[in-house]
Amino acid sequence: MNPAPPIGVPRHVPLVHVLRDGLIEGVHYGSVVVVAPDGEVLFQAGDVETTFYPRSTAKPMQAVAMTRMGLSLPPDLLALSAASHSGEEIHLDGTRRILESGEFTEDDLGNPADLPYDPVERLEWVAAGRTARKLAHNCSGKHAAMLCTARLKGWSTKDYLDPAHPMQRQMAATMEDLTGAKIAHVAMDGCGAPLFAVSLRGLATATGRITREEGLVAQAIRAHPEMVAGTRRDVTQLMRTVPGLIAKDGFEAVQIASLPDGTAIGVKIADGTDRARPPVTAAALALAGVDPALLAPFAGTDGKDGLAVVGDLAKKKQAA
Repeated sequence: MNPAPPIGVPRHVPLVHVLRDGLIEGVHYGSVVVVAPDGEVLFQAGDVETTFYPRSTAKPMQAVAMTRMGLSLPPDLLALSAASHSGEEIHLDGTRRILESGEFTEDDLGNPADLPYDPVERLEWVAAGRTARKLAHNCSGKHAAMLCTARLKGWSTKDYLDPAHPMQRQMAATMEDLTGAKIAHVAMDGCGAPLFAVSLRGLATATGRITREEGLVAQAIRAHPEMVAGTRRDVTQLMRTVPGLIAKDGFEAVQIASLPDGTAIGVKIADGTDRARPPVTAAALALAGVDPALLAPFAGTDGKDGLAVVGDLAKKKQAA
């Protein structure tokens, strides 16, 4: 087990230019890493070692932890337990099914009430006069699964979000096992669950290990990408486009993905906005061996207007 990654100011680099008629109108900084199945770094740009928050890209690791603790769900619901879902009816119904399997109700969820994440779903929800609900929060599937895991183990459920809860301690231990390093810091995520800080390299390494070693979770994500995100989400479309890919996005513009052989990527856009995340992800996947033609819908532009990947990432992409 490696020591915890260092805490400091990340040394991000320019990854994407925003072009208007050939002139650079904006620059997105960030960091990106591509790791081989054995964890060797194949490519890196920016800072892949300094501690950062993985946000919702930690959810596949949390799903692995729950399966290791004995949680058993149908594949679509296991994928939902690793989701930042859009709030479509398939997600609301799936969360209800997880809750019912453990004899819980929506009131037992520890996440806050929210409107659906997907803009179309949110507009329809508001137009129908509906208010925020815990069930509609994008993390409700994970929370429902956490409740079921705690009950399965005979642990208390009222305090399941406490970092000192035995389930959360097991979550932390699993993340350390998968990333290969100690957790550097513990905070609270937006949904109320503990948020364990890791490095971008550690996150990508863990993603590759999930593909290679944690078949239940990887197969569930691969088989049900619509449950991991939503029918209109880019991460779902990416998994449907690239054969065998598992992928997860997270708030503050974090992205992970892994090919069937365990080659994996990690992306963090410094400003936290999603605009630059898809083209950087596409460029990193091209370096990992994916056919660039498959990635074209996510890759930005090579013209005078739009988003263009730059720096070493662009050079490596062209060489590939």
